[in-house]
Parts: sequence; C-alpha cells; structure tokens
Amino acid sequence: MIPTSFPSKEEIARLTAGMLIEIGAIDFNATEPFTHASGKQAPTYVDCRKLISFPRIRSTLMDFLAVTIMREAGFEAFDNVAGGETAGIPFGAMIAERLALPMTYVRKKPKGYGRNARIEGVMTEGQRVILVEDLTTDGGSKLSFVDAIRETGATCNATAVIFYYGIFEGVEDNLAKHGVQLLSLCTWWDVLAEAKARNAYDPETLNAVEAYLNDPSGWSPA
Repeated sequence: MIPTSFPSKEEIARLTAGMLIEIGAIDFNATEPFTHASGKQAPTYVDCRKLISFPRIRSTLMDFLAVTIMREAGFEAFDNVAGGETAGIPFGAMIAERLALPMTYVRKKPKGYGRNARIEGVMTEGQRVILVEDLTTDGGSKLSFVDAIRETGATCNATAVIFYYGIFEGVEDNLAKHGVQLLSLCTWWDVLAEAKARNAYDPETLNAVEAYLNDPSGWSPA
C-alpha cells in the first residue's frame, strides 16, 4: 500500500530522532570523539545502517520517507528509484516497493569489468529518477551519483535521505545549483532536542554536542 497520511514534518523529525536514539544508531562522546572520513573529529556519530536490523522501526521510517517524497516532490514526480552504493541500496528497494516504482542502484565507481557499469538494473533515457541514500553530510557524494544517473539520459532532480547533518553551510544551495532538491527526515538538531527531552546523555556531553553543532569547523576535543 502507498502511504499517504502521516504526521507533520516536525513530528516525523522528532519521531525519527527518537527511533535512531532507541536503536543505538546515535553516539555522543565528547571525551573520545569520533574521527570522520574527512579526518576531522566530532563528538557525534550516526549509523543509519543499523536500521535494517529493526523491522518495526525500519518499516515506519520508510513509510515516513515515502510520504515525505510525495508531499515535498510530488505524487507522480518519479519513474525510477535509485539507491546509492552501498547504504542506500536496501532503503532504495524499500522506497521503490512503497511507491510502486522500478528500482535501480548506482555504484560509486564503474565495476571495472563486463559492461563497466555504474547503474545496475534498468534505467532508461527520459526517466525521472529519485536518488535514495541513508544520510548526507555535505552532499558531495550525492552529486557523483546524480551525474552517473544523468549520463544514462535520465533526469535526477531530487535525493531523499533518512538523516541530514544540517550543520554545514551551503549544502542545500550547492545541491540546488546542481538542480537537486534535498528531502530528509531529521537532522542533528532534531536528535539533540530529543536527546535532551529523554535525558539520554549527561548534561556535559549534550553541551559539548551543542557546541559542536554550532561551530563544527572550530570545535575541538579540548
């Protein structure tokens, strides 16, 4: 069944944040911060891949994402759902099922043999494709996937993610300049608010996380 009636965007953000906290997909640690792929340290970490192991939460969040896509992009806006390798593949498949659309996936780079393809599945010229991923930080990897989709002759003007960092400047503007709309369920700000409401972490940790969110480039463990 295609979901059409769900809570407000604000309530979806709150509920999503709570579910991520509940399953341990959120880690806050100011004394032993995490090192991200960029090499920078942060007191925050999110692992949306854990969602695939929790059927009730997984199903609810996919319903939320499907209805967000329809509300914010349109009920008949797409012909194909593409998951980004690797974390976006299961979520892309589940969204395609809910929207009754074909599913494909996009490799990070050509596989190096056979057809040397980046697109797996059937994607045809003129199709309107939405890219589905688990999360986005600065949006950089999304543009690579979008370009690969467009090289087939299909169009891609939207990407949908469960989690959007929401703390780095210019991300949505940069995506918009590339002709891509960003759709998401929650951000670090939503997680912080819910963590405070639940007393999920000690005040010192929450203060450190809030300091980081307000100045991610200037934050240091000290």
